[in-house]
Parts: sequence; structure tokens; C-alpha cells
Amino acid sequence: MTGFPSEASLPPGITVEVFVAAFEASPTPMVVTDPRRGDNPIVWVNGAFLALTGYSRDELYGRNCRLLQGALTDASVLQAMREALAAGRSFEGEVFNYRKDGTPFLNGMTINPVRDASGKVLFFFSAQADMTDKYRLETAMRHANDALERQVGQRTADLQSALEQKTALLHEVDHRVKNNLQVISSLMLLKARRTPAGEAREALQSMADRIGALSTAHRMLYPEGDVTCFDFKEFTADLIADLAAGLDGDRTRIETEIESLALSAAMAAPLALLIHELATNALRHAFPKARSGRIVVEAKRCEAGMRLVIEDDGVGLKAAAPNPAGFGHTLVEMVVRQLRGTLDWSDAGPGTRIAITIPLTTAAVS
Repeated sequence: MTGFPSEASLPPGITVEVFVAAFEASPTPMVVTDPRRGDNPIVWVNGAFLALTGYSRDELYGRNCRLLQGALTDASVLQAMREALAAGRSFEGEVFNYRKDGTPFLNGMTINPVRDASGKVLFFFSAQADMTDKYRLETAMRHANDALERQVGQRTADLQSALEQKTALLHEVDHRVKNNLQVISSLMLLKARRTPAGEAREALQSMADRIGALSTAHRMLYPEGDVTCFDFKEFTADLIADLAAGLDGDRTRIETEIESLALSAAMAAPLALLIHELATNALRHAFPKARSGRIVVEAKRCEAGMRLVIEDDGVGLKAAAPNPAGFGHTLVEMVVRQLRGTLDWSDAGPGTRIAITIPLTTAAVS
């Protein structure tokens, strides 16, 4: 604005009186102050401003707008407004003012300088709005959000506590299953030692070893924080370490090349049984007559899921002694079917190679 409109600047038929009357009739509260007079007093207000504040024109004219201030008025907003007006700049802001009866209201104001042709500030014109309802709504929403966040926080804490209790219970179950399996394995070993040499003793010994493998699987699961999955690389390393504990390292060794995979905890027992059966079978039959050799266990992710390979450099399938009473081959096939995988036995030249492909769903691997 460069100044109040003159008759020449108004459209034909519109006088200054008509122009002022339009401002007077506006529903937007308006006020004009005169910075050329001491303390920048109010020199004009419209009816909407009177309705908003409850004051009369006689009570407002000649006084500074600070008469509307009170305890809730934000001093930082006032300081920013003073600095803007002192520099002749426009200002926008919200501040708590008070009506004549002492009722506070949130006043949203836009103040603009009115200049003459030379640029000198003649007046400040302010359009204002009662933002109290908006403030109350925002306050109510903020309180509602705070209450909701507290409820969500409490609910989250309750769920976390329940999850921790469930996790502790599952760990305890795994721990007890492991102990029970160890007891069963020990009883079968004791019975095997008291059974005459032959197929019965070998069968008892083999079953005790298989139960021991399941016990090992539970032992490696229950200390983990996450009861839903396990690291297959660490799991296999511990399992193989148990198998290799009694081996003569100079004659027979087991090597692993395992990719780190987070698998479903439900796969732990069948995989432990599978690896134990194939590795133990190789140790028993691939290296007869004190033959030296090695067994390699490999596992890595593939397009179909996971590819597990157990290979030895022993005498091979054809040279191995037949075992009509053997249960290992059947057990391996049963476990692979349980895992919905595929199984391939082949000569490694030398030795035997068993390749197993196991599908991994999103629930089984991460």
C-alpha cells in the first residue's frame, strides 16, 4: 500500500467515504495506528474489532494496542512485532490478547505499513482474526495425541513384557527338552554297552547318537535371544565341532563352508539330524582300514532356497560295504521330504557327494 486512496485513485462513482464504509462493514476485525504520534496510538477501528474486543471507540482511540495484553501474551512475539514495526516492515503472528471483560483470545494478526508517495510510514493497518477455536482444537488434538502415545507406549511395554515372558518360556522348554533328550541318549548308550556285539548294539548306538544330535540342536537354540530363527553358519559350526571332538585330526577331518543364513527355528532339528546322519555315515563307511580323508559340508543360498552339500573323498558308494539293516539312507530321505527338498546321491570321484536343495520361504529365512 502506498497510502490511503485518494478520490482520483478510486473507481468512478466510489468515494473515500464509500471506501471507508466498506472497511467498516467488513466482518474482519481491522485497526489503524499512527506511528507519527507518541506511542503509536489507535486512530481507527471497525465494528468487527469492537465486537471482538468488547471495547468502545472512545475507550480505544488514542491508546496503544498494549491495553489488550495480559498474562498469557507471549513476550517473544511482542518483541518480534516491535522490531518489525520499528523497521517499517510487515508482521504476521499469533498472540494472546484480552477482551474488556478479561476473557483471553488468540489473536491472529497481519500488520502492514501504509506509506505516502515518498515512502514514509503514515499508518499501520492491521487485519485480525479470532483464532481461539483453532487453538482449542489444536490443544485438544495435542492432548489426545499425547494420551494416545501414552496408551501406545503402555501397550507396547505390555506386549514387550509378554514377548519376553514367552521367549523365556520357550528357552526353558528348549532347555528341558535338551536335558530330556540327553537323558534318553544316555540310557540308550548304557543299554548298548550291555548288549552283545551285533546289529542290536549298533542300532542302539546309532539311535543314541541321533537323539544326541537333536539334543545338541536344542542346546544351541535356547540361549538365543530370538526364538523364531537361528544362524545356520554358527549352528552348523557347533554341530560339526561336536562330531569332530573325538576324531584323529591327522587322519580324518571335517571342513565347513557355510554361508550365514537366518533360518526358521522349526528347521533346526531336522537339519541337525540330516547333517549328523550324513557326516556320521561318511565317518563310519567312507574311510575303512584306517584310510585318511576329509569330509566337506557346504551350504549357500541358491535360487530355489538353500543348497546343502556333504562330500567326502573316501571309497565311494560302490566300494562301501553293504548294510541291509541300515536305517540311515531311509532316515535322510524322510527328513528331506519333511523339509520339502530334493536329494541327489552321486560319486565324487573319489568319494561320495550328497546334494540337497531345500526351499526357503520368507517365514523360514531372512
